[in-house]
Amino acid sequence: MQKQLAVRIGQCTDSGQKSMNQDFHGAGLPENYLLQQKGVVCAIADGISSSNVSHIASETAVSSFINDYFSTPESWSVKTSAERVITATNSWLFAQTQQSQGRFDKDRGYVCTLSTLVLKHDQAHLFHIGDARIYRIQGQQIEQLTTDHRISLSSQESYLSRALGVGQKVEVDYLKLQLYPEDIFLLMTDGVYEYLNQGEILAALSADQDLNQVAKCLLQKALANGSTDNLTLQILQVDALPSQAGEYFDPQYKDLPMAPALQSGDLFEDYVVKKVLHQNHRSCLYLAQDAHSQQPLVIKVPATDLQQQPNAMEQFYLEEWVAKRIQNDYVMRAYPQRSAKHYLYQTFEYIEGQSLKAWLKQQNQTVEVAKIIDIVEQVAKALNAFHRLEMLHQDIRPENIMINAASQIKLIDFGSTSVKGIAEFQPEHADLALGTLAYMAPEYFLAKPAGSCSDQYSLAVLTYYLLTQQLPYGTEVAKCTTKKQLKKLHYYPMSQYRADIPAWFEAAVQKALHSEAAQRYSALSEFIYDLKHPNPRFLKQQKIALIEKNPVLFWRNLSLVLILLIIGHLLLRYF
Repeated sequence: MQKQLAVRIGQCTDSGQKSMNQDFHGAGLPENYLLQQKGVVCAIADGISSSNVSHIASETAVSSFINDYFSTPESWSVKTSAERVITATNSWLFAQTQQSQGRFDKDRGYVCTLSTLVLKHDQAHLFHIGDARIYRIQGQQIEQLTTDHRISLSSQESYLSRALGVGQKVEVDYLKLQLYPEDIFLLMTDGVYEYLNQGEILAALSADQDLNQVAKCLLQKALANGSTDNLTLQILQVDALPSQAGEYFDPQYKDLPMAPALQSGDLFEDYVVKKVLHQNHRSCLYLAQDAHSQQPLVIKVPATDLQQQPNAMEQFYLEEWVAKRIQNDYVMRAYPQRSAKHYLYQTFEYIEGQSLKAWLKQQNQTVEVAKIIDIVEQVAKALNAFHRLEMLHQDIRPENIMINAASQIKLIDFGSTSVKGIAEFQPEHADLALGTLAYMAPEYFLAKPAGSCSDQYSLAVLTYYLLTQQLPYGTEVAKCTTKKQLKKLHYYPMSQYRADIPAWFEAAVQKALHSEAAQRYSALSEFIYDLKHPNPRFLKQQKIALIEKNPVLFWRNLSLVLILLIIGHLLLRYF
């Protein structure tokens, strides 16, 4: 039976000798699907004593982090989700500070520390601002994992060098650690850790009792040792780590039987089957009609043989998972279902038109550059929708782009998509290269991390192909497994196939096709802009040497010159 992450949490807070408790703490311990997707969260905050509103800041920081973190897109990584939430919380607290007496004295504003711990799959993620602390205990060893953001002026005077609500931006310390069974994490404010020693902590934890009671006992010990501040302590113990992630990352698919073979006129679930649209060894697509709304849709059913291929089935599940989460005019959407499924299938919107590959074959003449730019720009907008959700499409090619009579496109086929949030609990699939070799960026073949610039490379290959129906490096990229081999790649200029390709346009495409990811555009919008507007930097570049622009013509001309020189030499010698 597949195990899930199992933890126990104990926590306690006390105002101590002060009349007001400016600390705040909280924890989120979801179950099942959300536990796998987002993990377990603990957060602790400490207000500053000079402010009479910092308790509001502490409560806001912790509550916002826990609530908003679980509301972030499932496709986001822990790091992205947490940092976005912390940034938003800091902005709100700073705005409140600017509208209060803290505008002129930040020590009286909506200011607090924040330290959070997120456990997901077999990793611990720490986010830290201020001087609360996070410790880890392994065996009988206590390790401090965070660094205090506090500057001491003297033995009696110090101040926070970093806190929420002080400025428009805040720097967050981030640390990721491997989790192990029986790991214990402690989150403490300074009113606790300054008045406890390691022996007292280990002794309390060795007692066989509820963790809430352990936290309470430790707070009482800190008070007895002379603590004069607010006291807050959280204890989180890892009892079990999840087994290897199963093939099902979405529970709705588990145990569903395969859909039967369908024929025109069949009533399947809530849909009337019209005809088969496409069929191959992996799946069958049916055109259908919603029996209630009469709207057309596509039903996708996996091939029976796919059941014996876990990775292929995960690609199948992933497609609808992605389609449900991306709402963009240039991306195929999942068709909403009225009731629970009884079979294994997917439903998508029906897209009028044909694939870009079929469209290209139907063109009776060379397609204008402006027309290709329009298509590529639409694909870029679709890719931006993926990248905003920390997804990479990874299979950009003419077959995966639909185009209608109005030249509007839709990006389809999400089975190769990489999703950061899923990769964190399915790490064995994080680096799988599932796209089409001819369009894949070189980093895939060098086993280097892929990023949005990898989709950019594929988009540039698509641009090149739509204009020339050739590939920029031939088929050599897929053969490169070292940087040395990459440097020997030969780029074939588009101008040798088409005379109407401007040099600045060629330079923009070549930049997006650079073998090194760092040398490509930092954003897709920059690439599209340079396709539409001559970049002055490219205009100033020296003209491409003939041997680079057209090597065949170069050697032909050189041979002709050599022949003429030989003939001339012979004539002079004999006459």
